[in-house]
Amino acid sequence: MAINLDRLAGFHHNALKVRADKMEVIAGNLANANTPGYKARDIDFQKAMQQAQGAQSGSSAMIRTHDKHIAGTKNARFESEFRIPNQPDTGDGNTVDVQTERNAFLENGMRYEASLMLLNGKFSGMKKALSSGGGQ
Repeated sequence: MAINLDRLAGFHHNALKVRADKMEVIAGNLANANTPGYKARDIDFQKAMQQAQGAQSGSSAMIRTHDKHIAGTKNARFESEFRIPNQPDTGDGNTVDVQTERNAFLENGMRYEASLMLLNGKFSGMKKALSSGGGQ
């Protein structure tokens, strides 16, 4: 029976990509906390995962011109949106709430680590199954 790595780890791999992009957006928000007129941005995780799953299913796969070329997928960058501020405008037009961004950064980091641990568990299980000869 053939091993399909996309079925084994595809969801968690996509989750890691989305979480990494979200971490960059949050870091950008924190870096611009004192920039007048800067609007805080965020990535909608659910929407980005739907986009990533659609890309994985082959709807945006790269075109191979020869049978011996390696199949690949386009490198997805997930669309960020403006975050709705929790506090009134401070007068300079900046919508970054540093405490909210720090909390989002920590939560996203923990979720990234959890996805990484789940992915590692999947690969450890596959390695164990392969090394034992598939239970025969």
